[in-house]
Amino acid sequence: MENKPNAATDLTIVADSNIASLSEFFNNDTLSGTTGRRVRMIKVAGRDIDAQLLADTQPNVLLIRSVTHVNADLLKDNDSVRFVGSATIGTDHVDQDYLAARRIHFANAAGCSKHSVAQYVLGAILTLRPEYWQRSSTPPTLGIIGLGNIGSTLAQYASSLGWQVLGYDPLLPASNLNNASFAQAIKQSDVVSLHVPLTDKANATSAAGSTNHSSHASEYPTRHLIDKNALDAMPASTLLINSARGPVIDAAALQADIERTGRQVVLDVFEHEPQIEEALLSKLAIATPHIAGYTLEGKLRGTQMIYDALCEKLSISPAQSMHQLLPLNMFLWSELQAHPDRLVKFYDIMQDDQALRATLAEGQVKAAAFDQLRRDYHLRREWQF
Repeated sequence: MENKPNAATDLTIVADSNIASLSEFFNNDTLSGTTGRRVRMIKVAGRDIDAQLLADTQPNVLLIRSVTHVNADLLKDNDSVRFVGSATIGTDHVDQDYLAARRIHFANAAGCSKHSVAQYVLGAILTLRPEYWQRSSTPPTLGIIGLGNIGSTLAQYASSLGWQVLGYDPLLPASNLNNASFAQAIKQSDVVSLHVPLTDKANATSAAGSTNHSSHASEYPTRHLIDKNALDAMPASTLLINSARGPVIDAAALQADIERTGRQVVLDVFEHEPQIEEALLSKLAIATPHIAGYTLEGKLRGTQMIYDALCEKLSISPAQSMHQLLPLNMFLWSELQAHPDRLVKFYDIMQDDQALRATLAEGQVKAAAFDQLRRDYHLRREWQF
């Protein structure tokens, strides 16, 4: 028998409290359909969702973000969870093979923050290199590693600014966008922006000899994709940006590279997140606390997508829409292009940088401070494209 929520039963939901508008999307009115179903919502911090909590609460539905790892350790003693929804683009924190074997339905929010992250990257580039606003006979070259939802969206913005784009994605066929090798993209670009999932080598094992389920196995592993060799091949003048997953860059190699070259580096994600050592932080041009996708639109879109997926499994029509919750948005991409001096009004990325640096204590940003910055973040607005 397929293991899915029964439309005639009540629902208990355990959810990461950092998911936007939980109560507006998941309540008796929006999930009852015609059954009179009652919804019990339990909101907790994402890092506090563990096997004991699930054993105590016996939820039917688990709603998470990237800080909660869903695998056999979390669910092996639990028979109640039938639906897992992650309000995130990335899925490396979820063992999908395990869920499939248990017939637990999984849904994520692929593409929910593609404009948010692309705009974050643009904000970083144009803050550090405002001369790139100017159209010239020798436009800057943007290397995009990974051409999924975010990478391809970023390429659209770059093209609208007249920039050249070198795109690399080994999982896609060659095209006008997927037009370079990895070596070409990192050697020939003025800016390199990373937009790949976190993957390991197929059949990779941890030091203890157990299979690593923290990321997907792939023929094209991305863990430490940017290592010493890649950094050595990258011109010292190349700006490097990572808003994907922290371990895609070898932090030790990066720190040594910056010390040697003075390279400008922007990190929104970190290899040892949520802890960040001052030794690395002090060398970054811009550092932010994993908030590249934190726009009001991106957050609501992520919630909408997992809500819609749950409604489908419950065989009910969605009764809530993010558009009912969005206030008027006056941030127009066309206006920013016409008035580049207004960038700080659209997004002051240095404010987020300063907020992160202000939490330094005893030589590091600690996990609690990092998580609080994310939890209390004032959601910015997407620029209407």
